[in-house]
Amino acid sequence: MVIGILSDTHGYFHPSLPTYLENVDLILHAGDIGTDQILDQLEAIAPTRAVWGNIDGQSLRHRSVEHDRFSVEGLSFWMTHIAGHPKAWQRGMGKILSENTPDIFICGHSHILRVERVPSLQKMLYINPGAAGRQGFHKVKTCLRLHIENGKAKEVEVIHLDE
Repeated sequence: MVIGILSDTHGYFHPSLPTYLENVDLILHAGDIGTDQILDQLEAIAPTRAVWGNIDGQSLRHRSVEHDRFSVEGLSFWMTHIAGHPKAWQRGMGKILSENTPDIFICGHSHILRVERVPSLQKMLYINPGAAGRQGFHKVKTCLRLHIENGKAKEVEVIHLDE
């Protein structure tokens, strides 16, 4: 199974997204979607799950949730927009994650691409896909493809959308 992961589109649908996401089984958007059209375009490519971010208005908040916990191929996922990172959790996420640790935790907001195992949280896989939109301080637009095989995260591909 292959999962496409992106965040922080801020209303911009990169023209390379359909190419990079065309063969994924599921798309995950970790917030700051920007417009309903972004979700519509992603849903036209593959089934899509999304969480809302701090810039998302009421329409997107009706179509998504703040925290999404789900399972795929036997792995537990938790996706939210604002959470910080393993060395600097925000909103009490460190404590919350230690009490109920998923296999894979996905967040956005920082526009900083980061993928790492967190030994203190049962080797949880932490993923922030960076930003796929034009707004923000990031210089490279990114998204990821997560490959799952036999109930294990096997590979994470980093995609630079402008290349």
